[in-house]
Amino acid sequence: MLRLDATRIVAELAGEAPIIGGVGNNTFDLIPFDRPRNFYMWNSMGMASSIGLGLALVRPDLRVIVLDGDGSILMNLGSLATERASGVANLVHVIWDNGGWEITGAQPAGSPFGVDLEAVARGCGFARTSTVDDLDAFRRVFAEAISDTRAWAIVGKVDPGDSPYRPSKNCTRLRDRFRTSLEPEGDGPG
Repeated sequence: MLRLDATRIVAELAGEAPIIGGVGNNTFDLIPFDRPRNFYMWNSMGMASSIGLGLALVRPDLRVIVLDGDGSILMNLGSLATERASGVANLVHVIWDNGGWEITGAQPAGSPFGVDLEAVARGCGFARTSTVDDLDAFRRVFAEAISDTRAWAIVGKVDPGDSPYRPSKNCTRLRDRFRTSLEPEGDGPG
């Protein structure tokens, strides 16, 4: 399946849930679906899971979505265990698995060598996991995950390929826009 098409499904079903886009194509594919509650990462490979966990901890009233890459999660694999050890239930962690580090030159990583990221997530304590390789299955599983009250890890098998989109590199503006979108009404900076 194409990552951009699967990202479109995430955007359609996310509602008001914040979406943390991991470094590279995971963030780039969110641009056509821009909104203040999208957080676009630059130059922090492996950290989307940590940012998503932090938000899930401080805002248990929100369903938090993380769009990660297989290479990125391999760079910070311990974050899956930390997500579960924290006890958060409001996190949906999507891992796009294209079999490589696309953004750094498409070097093979993980699944071409037999790494099963769903099994890793289960081993880290995620009770709700799924691996999907087509859009219909992804839509069905993601819809279930977003409406559930438990933490999920979804591995989406996607085709390799660069995204043609790029977000602003004004990280301060992106951060402030995201933070403001999460503030309760009337609680602006002050």
